[in-house]
Amino acid sequence: MQRGNVLVIGISGAGKSTLINAVLGENQAVTGGGTKGTTKALSIHESEEIPFRLIDTIGFEPSFFKQQSAINAVKKWSKNSVKKGGEDSKINVIWFCVEGTSRKLFPKTINDLLRATSMWKSVPVIVVITKSYAIPDRQENIDLVNNAFASQKRYSKNLRKVIPVVASTYVLNDDAYAPPEGITELIDATNNLMPEGIKAAEADVSRFKLNRKRALAHGTVGIFTTSGVVIGAVPISFADALILSPLEVAEINALAQIYGIRKNEKSKQLFDTILQAGAVATIGKTAVSALKSIPGINLGASAINAIIAGTMVATLGEGSIYVFEKVYLGEKSIDDIDWVKKVMETKFSTQFIEIIKTIGEKITDKMDDQTIAKIIADIVGQYFNPTVKK
Repeated sequence: MQRGNVLVIGISGAGKSTLINAVLGENQAVTGGGTKGTTKALSIHESEEIPFRLIDTIGFEPSFFKQQSAINAVKKWSKNSVKKGGEDSKINVIWFCVEGTSRKLFPKTINDLLRATSMWKSVPVIVVITKSYAIPDRQENIDLVNNAFASQKRYSKNLRKVIPVVASTYVLNDDAYAPPEGITELIDATNNLMPEGIKAAEADVSRFKLNRKRALAHGTVGIFTTSGVVIGAVPISFADALILSPLEVAEINALAQIYGIRKNEKSKQLFDTILQAGAVATIGKTAVSALKSIPGINLGASAINAIIAGTMVATLGEGSIYVFEKVYLGEKSIDDIDWVKKVMETKFSTQFIEIIKTIGEKITDKMDDQTIAKIIADIVGQYFNPTVKK
């Protein structure tokens, strides 16, 4: 089985380092004796005896700024794991370490830990209740953890196990001791979850990369939309869209590059098919009529041209994102020209006129190009991506 990674995360003083040493059977992680955390940076610990690595994180401090520093460190590690060469850094299982003697902090601690690990949306989580010395309190602590996760509906399914642990012998008094407990159960549970965690990490990384591409692509469309508005805001007839062609070509090439679709003979027909949809001569005339037909709208020629040009560029961009994403995901082939043509014709059919009317109702002659472009990009984006918040 592939050697996986376990992210060990918790508040300062929860006993993460002691736990790691107990699992590994050797003192690799530096431990402290109080509530102050001893781990100052993320570090990897492993042993030939254990089939997974342990990634120790900076402890979460009460201070807001130190807490943010800890969250950001985990997020940075997570993002670096998706880069080339970071394949061995994917997180496959997460241990949330909560201190059994601080049960009142469970809900806030778990919420903070979920924020830090938000990239790993489907990776299984084991909550380790450290310093679980009082046996009568264990079930109550387990219930508190389950309730805290139940309130986080988005991540409640991630919780797989809650394990009370005593990592090293604790002296209660001269006659009473709390012996080590729960370590082998934790190792077994982690090992059993590892195959699922490896698959989940791959899915989370793929999702992260796709979301980054989407964000970059939508930002790119916004930039080109602004250029379209500037170019369009000239007192000329929009009988055709030839004036936008160089801009549209550049937009398609930029978006294709984001999705890793190289410009070559094979992709040329794909790009041309997309571009042709944005250069339909009847669009300009129909859109002008649509804008002028809106009751109470009295826009000048410059504003009308700016709206039409910007909307055409934005629509072409959103349509290209849809096509390129399907190709990137392997759901469609770069050779499926008929499908591309149908998709782009749909984008520039009656829906285009609906979008134009919606935009026209929100724009006035007094608005600058940047404001007009933002309104256009937001409305077009909402039409094509109704679940994306702007």
